[in-house]
Amino acid sequence: MEKNKRTAEEAEAAKNLADIPVKRVNRELKYQGAILKVYQDTVQVNGHEAKWDYIHHNGAAAVVAVTKEGKLLMVRQYRNALDRYTLEIPAGALDYPEEPKIECAYRELEEETGFKTEHLEYLLSINTTIAFCDEAIDVFVARNLIPSKQHLDPDENIQVEEWELEDLLKLIYSGTITDGKTAASILAYAVKYGCQK
Repeated sequence: MEKNKRTAEEAEAAKNLADIPVKRVNRELKYQGAILKVYQDTVQVNGHEAKWDYIHHNGAAAVVAVTKEGKLLMVRQYRNALDRYTLEIPAGALDYPEEPKIECAYRELEEETGFKTEHLEYLLSINTTIAFCDEAIDVFVARNLIPSKQHLDPDENIQVEEWELEDLLKLIYSGTITDGKTAASILAYAVKYGCQK
């Protein structure tokens, strides 16, 4: 009963929000980089005009790669925005806007880890930074990994590591793993599959 009540309250709140007029008056491109575009939007909210930053990203795919022993393949790489190395699941941006995300996932798995697979299973979709960016990532699970070869870009330096799921969960809960896609994907994997091998 409580769940039904909460759902009805959420539906009513969403309906009330839909009645608040938000209108985009203008969108101006301020910067175009290799993987994103930065815009300044002029919007009207409740009759007031405001400037909102908006970042467009074509999207990406990521992979929870599971070894035959049940360990997860992780990549350690330098992230310029944080000025440090991070531990993440393999992932990468689409090569072109219309690229199917599952194709991107197959490619990024092999490029970053040196393993490939014949089958990917959809796990979840996430929007990484919804306040100002439209980046969307589809995450897949890969099993039955086949040894291949890394294909890193000249500016990439990636170390591949095998981790137990339980240890990765501890790193998430301690705040050591802070990458949103990695934390969300590992937690979703743990909920869906538990600690099975």
